[in-house]
Amino acid sequence: MDKIRQIEAQQMTRDDLPAFQVGDTVKVHYKIIEGNRERTQVFQGVVIRRHGAGNRETFTVRKVSFAVGVERTFPVWSPKIEKIEITGRGKVRRSKLYFLRDKVGKAARLKEQAY
Repeated sequence: MDKIRQIEAQQMTRDDLPAFQVGDTVKVHYKIIEGNRERTQVFQGVVIRRHGAGNRETFTVRKVSFAVGVERTFPVWSPKIEKIEITGRGKVRRSKLYFLRDKVGKAARLKEQAY
């Protein structure tokens, strides 16, 4: 095993992250540093994509705030992510949900999957 894969394997040892997928509604608790204080910010929305693999894997969460669409990309293995809560599972057949960017209101909803 080469050095890069060995270092990546050491950094991917978190077992507190749930198995989420595209279409799920999640709450991401993310640490924010403002000046000399640190606080947790919660970003809730729909996972519209997962990208990459291994240590470099990222996911993008989309929400609509005050009639403006907001997307934020998080690294999956970031130590700044305190926890990820799954609040709903969406039933989708796509790996990237970019079509949600064009939808407004009720049209932007996904079918919920019973779990």
